[in-house]
Amino acid sequence: MIELVLKPVVRLAARLRHYVRVFGYARMLCVALLIAMLGIRVADPIPLEELRVRVFDGYQFLKPRQITQRPVVIIDIDEKSLAKLGQWPWPRTRVADLVKRLTDLGAAAIAFDIVFAEPDRLSPALVAESYRDLDDESRAKLRSLPSNDKIFADVLKQSPVVLGESGLPNFVKQPDLNLPLTGLATLGGDPKPFLLSFPGLLRNVPILEEAAPGRGLFTIRTERDGIVRRVPMIMQAQGDLMPSLSFEMLRIVTKSDTILVKSDEAGVRSVAVPGFEIPTDRNGQLWVHFAKHDAARYVSAADVLDGVVGPDKISRKLILIGTSAVGLLDVKTTPLDPVMPGVEVHAQVLESALTRSVLSQPNYAIGAELLTAILFGLAIIILAPILSAISLLIFGGVIVAIMVATSWYFFAEHRLLIDFTFPLLASTAIYLVLVFSSYFREQAQRRRIRSAFGQYLSPALVEQLAQSPEKLVLGGEERDMTIMFSDVRGFTTISESFKHDPQGLTSLMNRFLTPLTNAILDRKGTIDKYMGDAIMAFWNAPLTDQAHQINACEAALDMIDRIEALNVEREREARESGKPYIPMHVGIGLNTGTCVVGNMGSNLRFDYSVLGDSVNLASRLEGQSKSYGVPIIAGSATALAAKDRFAILELDFITVKGKKEPEVIYAIAGREDMAQSAQFQRVRNLSIEMLACYRSRDWDGALTAIARGRGADQTNSFGMFFDLYAERIEAFRKTPPPDDWNGVFALTTK
Repeated sequence: MIELVLKPVVRLAARLRHYVRVFGYARMLCVALLIAMLGIRVADPIPLEELRVRVFDGYQFLKPRQITQRPVVIIDIDEKSLAKLGQWPWPRTRVADLVKRLTDLGAAAIAFDIVFAEPDRLSPALVAESYRDLDDESRAKLRSLPSNDKIFADVLKQSPVVLGESGLPNFVKQPDLNLPLTGLATLGGDPKPFLLSFPGLLRNVPILEEAAPGRGLFTIRTERDGIVRRVPMIMQAQGDLMPSLSFEMLRIVTKSDTILVKSDEAGVRSVAVPGFEIPTDRNGQLWVHFAKHDAARYVSAADVLDGVVGPDKISRKLILIGTSAVGLLDVKTTPLDPVMPGVEVHAQVLESALTRSVLSQPNYAIGAELLTAILFGLAIIILAPILSAISLLIFGGVIVAIMVATSWYFFAEHRLLIDFTFPLLASTAIYLVLVFSSYFREQAQRRRIRSAFGQYLSPALVEQLAQSPEKLVLGGEERDMTIMFSDVRGFTTISESFKHDPQGLTSLMNRFLTPLTNAILDRKGTIDKYMGDAIMAFWNAPLTDQAHQINACEAALDMIDRIEALNVEREREARESGKPYIPMHVGIGLNTGTCVVGNMGSNLRFDYSVLGDSVNLASRLEGQSKSYGVPIIAGSATALAAKDRFAILELDFITVKGKKEPEVIYAIAGREDMAQSAQFQRVRNLSIEMLACYRSRDWDGALTAIARGRGADQTNSFGMFFDLYAERIEAFRKTPPPDDWNGVFALTTK
């Protein structure tokens, strides 16, 4: 009985072994790998998504949207407007004048990339309460006047205005509002499970909310790498479905009372108002087809209020009111521009919609990717053992060309985002498994060679040379990098105190350079070289560091902290030994830009180093730290990338010796806790006021701001900075700058 049962099982096992031998173990492994890869695509892990969107970024870079029309104008609260009309926020009456002027010029719709979350503090009634010695009659008269918000609201009722709102991470209690009702129709299912959701909502003051014809969210959620690729057209905020700022403008323009959301079991497909249907991803987000930054979109708010701008610029246009001023700038990174004002992203969304050039990733795209991966994967599994190595390589090249060409065709001709990276990854993985199985012995032999040479050379160097022999030649690669230079202040004096003890000086320098080196290495930096008491270092090479600007700033602050700790220890030692004590201080320069990094030197000897104009500027900034009286000076690219993490203060607009292109430079004064402190914010605001007066030749105003800044700077951290500008102003009073002076100061020393 047992034999009757076992015999068929044995025969089946033997037959399976025969088929496996015929088909091949490598092929069986590849079939299993293909199934696993299909499961990975369905799960869509972060690295796979990152690769996919990077490819789409490349498409946009190769073929950005061409600007054929300019239906959108950005009214820019720029540096010119702030210098002329005062710091932000402006009185709501002035904003009302701006809206009225735009309406009179024929604007089709006006939207604010700004939220008016608090009552205007300059309203007459609030002003009456703020003056102590005001007589009762004047106080009563001020109280009887309408508030600035009421005046603004009256203008909103007469204008096609969309107020901006913002999603918040926490619930916020909302007042009872009597808002105009906007209908929301759904077709194909409930879209809410797929939409981006914010627990809280930041609204404008109630009187403005009730007066405005429209309200929309200007919240833009960046991708994991900080780049804006998709902008939600509709989302949930505190339980309510809300349109985006740009989509609400389209609703206002079309005079529609209803928004239509089309969805299916895979998610949202599109959002529509009469005349416009915008395809979205499954989460209700529009893939923005970016054009390059266009300065022609921008009009200064000051020019509008002064009546300089005519109807030809505004009439029948969609108007976005936002800011590009440094102190107020909401910076976004796009596939085409590393620094773009957030308001321009909304403008690009509107331009894409109005010119019918939006991108879309259809819900069936994942099915097409899976089917392509199956077809090409099976083709490689079947043909690889049959074809020669050259034939297989040609076949693989043809497959790659077909996938890339098809994906590019859909993007270029139909603006559809069809990914080729997953089918390519699956096919490549299968190909590599087959190649590995064929060349296992050769790989084992290479491992033995690496082991033998590793006894004589650095294993890391041996591995690098084994994989890339071309690295033995001179040359390098271009990278966006952050460069640091640091130098000891007053090193000559310190050296002189050790003129009879050179070993002591060597010991001191080792003791000094060790903590500074550790601070750099702990923050992912690479030491380029030591130059006596100076250090040159860089970030984002040889290993990629996406946060290289932030890590460089952290390292610079760590260096300052460690030097202070070393000085405390040296002072105690000097006191105990009776020897003189000279404190050590460093100046640090940081700059970010494109550099060439690689093996530099001669044919006989070379080092891994970095070259570029950004390197030279970092060196010059370090030399200027003593002039401005701050330990750390950073170029604009570094400061803007790190502005949300550190206490950053604008110092100057300069041209360094030997360069013609001006650069805005900043002081890295501390970490986020200092940035949030009332004292630093007061000093920063006064320095901004001082710089605005200085650049507009208002010498008295600048000196007044300097005096107030000194009073606010209780720790005298920026005393030399204020002294420097006071001296410049006195010099300019004696010898005024030329008429074409734009605030740039040319440095005469390195």
